[in-house]
Amino acid sequence: MTVRTILPFGDPLLRKVCRPITEMSPRMLTLLTDLKETLYAEPGRAGLAAPQIGILRRAVVMDMGDGFREFINPEIIEAHGEQQGFEACLSYPGYYGRVTRYQYVKVKSMDREGLELITEAEDDLAVCLQHEIDHLDGILFVDRMKDGVLVHDVTKQRVPLLDVIQLANSRSCRL
Repeated sequence: MTVRTILPFGDPLLRKVCRPITEMSPRMLTLLTDLKETLYAEPGRAGLAAPQIGILRRAVVMDMGDGFREFINPEIIEAHGEQQGFEACLSYPGYYGRVTRYQYVKVKSMDREGLELITEAEDDLAVCLQHEIDHLDGILFVDRMKDGVLVHDVTKQRVPLLDVIQLANSRSCRL
């Protein structure tokens, strides 16, 4: 069990599409455990996807206060409605932005025993699932922002996304 480093905005691995998990090898079980340990090591966390720790596999872990969940090879198979709200990301520490997402999603995935799971989610859980599944496809929440403005968590200063990108680049991909 290891707490892994979360890749910051600007790291090119965050833009890669992840490969499916085809077998639950000891290595994949270690990945799931490391994801869990890393998720719980971060304050204010809800979910974490494997590419955020540099592993290009389709695995997501979440805990939104109602218990720990694992999603292996998650896929949205149904979605409808619309909601708008603020999202943050462990790869964008200190910033959040307004994003539009589906109100409801149905997700097909597997558990660590290889059994198929169907998860129906609304509201915040639906948002978190969409956010984390996007990570598996190299999509970040800032790609879904309409206004292009991030808000600094502490100062509440509104910062144009372009400025945050330039800041990340000037700090060698570290915010």
